[in-house]
Amino acid sequence: MSTQDVREAVKEKYGQAALRVTEGARSCCCGTAVESCSDPVTSNLYDRDQTTQVPEEALLASLGCGNPTALAELKTGERVLDLGSGGGIDVLLSARRVGPAGKAYGLDMTDEMLALARENQRKAGIENVEFLRGEMEDIPLPDNSVDVVISNCVINLSADKDRVLREAFRVLKPGGRFAVSDIVVRGEIPREIRRSVELWVGCMAGALEEKEYLTKLATAGFETVTVEATRVYRVDEARELLSSSGIDVDAIAPLVDGKFISAFVRAKKATSGGV
Repeated sequence: MSTQDVREAVKEKYGQAALRVTEGARSCCCGTAVESCSDPVTSNLYDRDQTTQVPEEALLASLGCGNPTALAELKTGERVLDLGSGGGIDVLLSARRVGPAGKAYGLDMTDEMLALARENQRKAGIENVEFLRGEMEDIPLPDNSVDVVISNCVINLSADKDRVLREAFRVLKPGGRFAVSDIVVRGEIPREIRRSVELWVGCMAGALEEKEYLTKLATAGFETVTVEATRVYRVDEARELLSSSGIDVDAIAPLVDGKFISAFVRAKKATSGGV
């Protein structure tokens, strides 16, 4: 698929997910409604204290694989950018963390998600938020304008991850932090097997191998790059969904079990860093 084809497929998938939420259903990372979802990726990411801080629709629209707001160590007064902000849950939680003196931006390319996020902002009554329409390969913010870039299981969906990481580096202030949750692969997986495994969670489609992710961050200019596993996916967690897709779970388990992980990816822009 071309870069444009990937972008359009992602836009369609997440636009449909937003519409399902407006109808009162939840979507999973694999794009199915909650009633038919056996999804170890998107479940139980936020604690009760966090879920009470945002409208229910923001939680229902959450298609992430982690909780970057809990791990990013946000400070009062900081400016935060969420790449692929979806229904807005991480933006709204970040806005509360940085307080009225700070600001949280949410960037998304899907009109339906932006409309849902803005409605969630209205319901939450949070003013220090701005949702932007655009693509993470071409962020509509000036150089050196934010303190922290976060994202939740979205960078792996880009067909041009190098450009995304360069853009994140550009908009960060010197000393700024990159703190995202994403799907990462540990070790080699045969291409035909990987293609089949992706049926169980659509958001694994473009997951990078761990060392490749670190290399790309360093190439973009980042320092102190680390990958910390937050969830390790066992094939048994998705056995029902895999089986319903016609995959021989027992045959592929030894090749992929434990190799897909949710990870917290950290990096920094040097204090004297340029763009």
